[in-house]
Amino acid sequence: MNNIDEPVFELEFEKNDIISSKNPELAQRIMQLVSGQPFAVLCTQGESQPYASLIAYAFTDDLKRFYFSTPVATRKYHLLIHCKRVALMIDNRCQHPDDMTRIEAITVTGRAEHIESGDAYQDGKDLLKMRHSYLRQFVDAESTALFKIDVVRYFHVTQFQGVSQWIP
Repeated sequence: MNNIDEPVFELEFEKNDIISSKNPELAQRIMQLVSGQPFAVLCTQGESQPYASLIAYAFTDDLKRFYFSTPVATRKYHLLIHCKRVALMIDNRCQHPDDMTRIEAITVTGRAEHIESGDAYQDGKDLLKMRHSYLRQFVDAESTALFKIDVVRYFHVTQFQGVSQWIP
């Protein structure tokens, strides 16, 4: 599965700017950022067009999986069913409006899957409702679909140019 989202680098220097890491400190920074932000921008594509959506998410403790819900009668649902490759963007810009050098962001790449039953379905719903209790009725509605994202990698960016890669 690791090949599904290999980034395409146009310029050689971009490859060299990414530091690949199994560093536990990096994993801890990513966990703090993911835990501290309730929403992410979900990036999808379809019909040769990119599309971005704001989602409320939950995640597993090992950072290998994210969950979110969306109504079935939406463009987001349709795009996810037809193209499973997605990215999430999570950042802390609201916490540092006066100091852009302190902003951190991660891009999470992976594969989204609509799940309808089984342990992953119940676990995902439970995590989502625990993290976002105000969404209980929405998550449980028959017109709402649950998706999981199996994470392939994280790109962590600090100070605009410090890019590190972490694979859970």
